[in-house]
Amino acid sequence: MDTALSAFFARHGFSASVDADALLAEFDRQMDAGLSARPSSLAMLPAFLDTTRDVPVDTPVIVLDAGGTNLRVAVVWFDKAGKARIEDFRKYKMPGTSGKEVGAEEFFAEFAGFLEPVCRRANDVGFCFSYPTEILPDLDGRLLRWSKQVDAPEVVGRLVGSSLAAELERRTGRRLAIRVLNDTVATLLAGKSAGIRRRYGSYVGFILGTGTNIAYLERNGRVAKVPGLAPDGFTIVNVESGSFDGVPRSDFDRAAVARLKGGDEGALEKMVSGAYLGEVGIEVFRAAAAEGFFSPGVAAAIAAIPSLANKDFDDFVANPFVAPGPLAGVPWTDADRRAAIALGEPVFLRAAAITAVNVAAAVLRTGEGRDPLHPVCVTIDGSTYWKTRSAMFRSRVEEGLRRILGSRGVSFEAICIEDAPLLGSAVAGLIA
Repeated sequence: MDTALSAFFARHGFSASVDADALLAEFDRQMDAGLSARPSSLAMLPAFLDTTRDVPVDTPVIVLDAGGTNLRVAVVWFDKAGKARIEDFRKYKMPGTSGKEVGAEEFFAEFAGFLEPVCRRANDVGFCFSYPTEILPDLDGRLLRWSKQVDAPEVVGRLVGSSLAAELERRTGRRLAIRVLNDTVATLLAGKSAGIRRRYGSYVGFILGTGTNIAYLERNGRVAKVPGLAPDGFTIVNVESGSFDGVPRSDFDRAAVARLKGGDEGALEKMVSGAYLGEVGIEVFRAAAAEGFFSPGVAAAIAAIPSLANKDFDDFVANPFVAPGPLAGVPWTDADRRAAIALGEPVFLRAAAITAVNVAAAVLRTGEGRDPLHPVCVTIDGSTYWKTRSAMFRSRVEEGLRRILGSRGVSFEAICIEDAPLLGSAVAGLIA
C-alpha cells in the first residue's frame, strides 16, 4: 500500500490487520464472563445439546427448518456410511411474512399443518428456529423477538416447541417430541453427521452470510450461569459472536452504523457480514472521494450513492470493469478503478482477519485438536464466506486460522456441508 493510502486509512482509524493475540484474549475473557452471567457483549447461550452421543443410523427423524421467508420440512435418516437421506421434502411460506399480521393461534395452526403430512413418519422433530430464542433445558425455545420481517407479535414470549406440539396433537392425536435449536447450533451438528465417518476431537459451527455467529462445544463446568449441569459433561454454546464489541471501530464503521437500523447492535457483525460490508465499503469510497483519491466526475457520482449492497461492492472490487448496481452510473477511468481496488480490498482483508480470530477463539475453547488424528471439525455455512471473491477472502481466513491455531499446536478441519441446517436439525432430533 502506498504512503498516501496508508495515511488515509490511519487518519480514519482503519487497519486491514488485527492484533490476533489481543483479540483472542478479549474473546476468551468475554466468553468466560458471558458463561458466568457477568457483563459481556457475548450472550453465550447454552443449547443444552451434547455431541458425545453417537448419531443413530437407519432411524428417521422429522426436520423443520424456519429462518427466513421460506421454511422447509423433511424426513431425514442417516445410513451406516453416514450419508444423509432426505425424504418427503416440502417448502412452505413462513407464516407472518405475507404482509399481514398473524396471531399466535393462526401461526401455530399453519405450522402444524406443515407437519401433519409427515407426522406419522417419526416420533422426534428437530426444529431449527433461526430467530432470537432462549433455549430451555428441555430443548423447548421461548421466542424473545422477531427478526427478518416476520409479523406475528402474539408469538413473542411463547414456547414455540410445546405450542406447536400441542396444536399438532389437537389436530392429529400424535404427540411429537420437538427439540428447538438455532441455525448456528444446527450447523455445528451437521459436522457431527460427518463425524459418523471420521472421529473428530470436537465441533464448531460457524455462519458468515447476511449475518454471522458461531457455536462450539463447551465443558459444563465452565457454564456457571446454568446450575445443575453434569460437571463432567458438555453442551453446545451459541456464542452470538456477531455482537462482540472488542474490535476497534473506524470512522467508516461509525458512519455506516449511523445510517443502519440497529445502531451499535452487532458490532462485529457490521464489520464482516454480507448485510454490512458494502455499507462500510461505500463509506470508504465517499471519504476517499472527498480527499481526492478519485477523479472529479467519479467523486461526484460516489457522493450521490446512498447505499451499496455487499454483492455489488464485492463484484466491483474483484473485477472493476464490471460495475454493478449503483456503481454502474459512475464514469470510471482506469486510474479510478485502480484506486477502487486499493481502497476496497482492505475492507475484505480486515473482515477475513476478524473472521479468523472469531473462529479460532471457538476452536481454542473446545480444548481439543492437540491430536492431529482427531482435529476439531469446523463446519462453515453462509454465502459471504464461500462466495466472496475480493482479496481471496476464504483463503485469507484459512491462512489466518492456520497461523493462529498451527502456532498453538491445534489441528482443525474446515468443512462445508450442503443443507447444513437441515441435517444438523436431524442430528439434534436424534441425539437429544
